Amino acid sequence: MATDPASFIPITESRDPRVAAFASIRERDLTNGHGGRFIVEGKVTLETLLTRGRFEVESLFLCETRLAPLSGLLSKVPEDVPVYVAAQDVMDEIAGFPMHRGVLACGRKGPPATARDVLSTNGRSTALLLAGLSNHDNVGACFRNAAAFGANAVLLDETSCDPLYRKAIRVASGASLWLPFAHGGSGGSLIEAAEAAGHEVWALTPRADAEPLPSIRVPERVALLMGAEGPGLPAELIARARPVRIPMTAGFDSVNVATAAALALSHVFNARS
Repeated sequence: MATDPASFIPITESRDPRVAAFASIRERDLTNGHGGRFIVEGKVTLETLLTRGRFEVESLFLCETRLAPLSGLLSKVPEDVPVYVAAQDVMDEIAGFPMHRGVLACGRKGPPATARDVLSTNGRSTALLLAGLSNHDNVGACFRNAAAFGANAVLLDETSCDPLYRKAIRVASGASLWLPFAHGGSGGSLIEAAEAAGHEVWALTPRADAEPLPSIRVPERVALLMGAEGPGLPAELIARARPVRIPMTAGFDSVNVATAAALALSHVFNARS
C-alpha cells in the first residue's frame, strides 16, 4: 500500500512523460483524448475509485500539500500503482488550469460492457435508460439519482455523453465508477434490451395523454426512459413504451431531466419500500 512517502514519485517538470495522462485535461476532455483512460478529480471520487470502483487504477497525481490530509486514503492504493507528487504550480501547469483540489487519478475503462452484461434477468430490478443526453452535468446527476434510489443499472445510447468524463464523475459523486452501465446503440436498442431482460419500459414525457406517475402500480421490473433536455424523447420511442408524465402545476410541463429522473426513481423506490 502507498503509505510510505519515500515511495511517492516527485514530478518537477511539466513535460515529464510519466504524468502525460494528466496533461491539458480540459482540452483532452473535449476531444476524448484520454482514449481508454479516464480522469478522476477530488477526494470524494478518488475514495470511491479506490474503495468500491470497478475499474483499474493506473496512477495518482497529487499536490504535495495533499499528502498529509490524504494519508488514510493513500493506504488503500495498491503497491503497484504509482503516486506522482508535485508542487502546486507544477501541477497546475501540467493540468492546464488551477488544480485547487490537488487530487487526480487515472483509471482504465477496460472492455466496454453490454446491456446484457449489466441488466439483471431475475428478481426485482430498476433500470435507468438515457437517450440523447449530451450534457455531462445531466448525465452525472442522473447517475447520482440512480444510485440514491437503488437503480440496478444505467443504459446510455450512443448519442449520450460518456459517464466517465471527468465532470460527469464528479457530479455523480463517483456513482458511475461502481454503478453498472452500458453505453452504445440507439434509443430503440435500449428499449429492446430492457424488454428482453423482462422490464416494463416507461417513457417519461410531458404529453397530456400520458399516464400520471403517482397513479401507476410499479411492476417488479421497470426501466425508466429519459430523453434529452429540451426536445425530450422522440415520438417513435414514446410509442414503443408506456408513456408516463409527472404531474405539474398548470402552465408548466417540464423540469430538468435529472430532476425528472429523480422523481420517477423515487416513486419506484418508495412504492417498493
